[in-house]
Amino acid sequence: MVQGYFSIKYKAGLKRVHLTEEKIKRTTNLTLRLNEREAKALNIYCQRFRVRSKSDFMRRTIMQAIIGRFDAEHPTLWEQGELTLFSHELKNN
Repeated sequence: MVQGYFSIKYKAGLKRVHLTEEKIKRTTNLTLRLNEREAKALNIYCQRFRVRSKSDFMRRTIMQAIIGRFDAEHPTLWEQGELTLFSHELKNN
């Protein structure tokens, strides 16, 4: 069993507590299509910067963009209205 970056949670400074597999298990697949130039650029990047797992790299990159966008659109103390983090999902359905 390979331990991912979410598999160990630190408590009280020095104690390690392993999270259960069910909480961090990835069960949803995502297919990503690239053209030849994009695939070549990805391969060069992974070789140059010694990326061991393309899946992990793409997952982290995508989540970084998503969370960054959520942070940028989060209302400030002076803005009026409700939180809209997931409201777009409800409006589109």
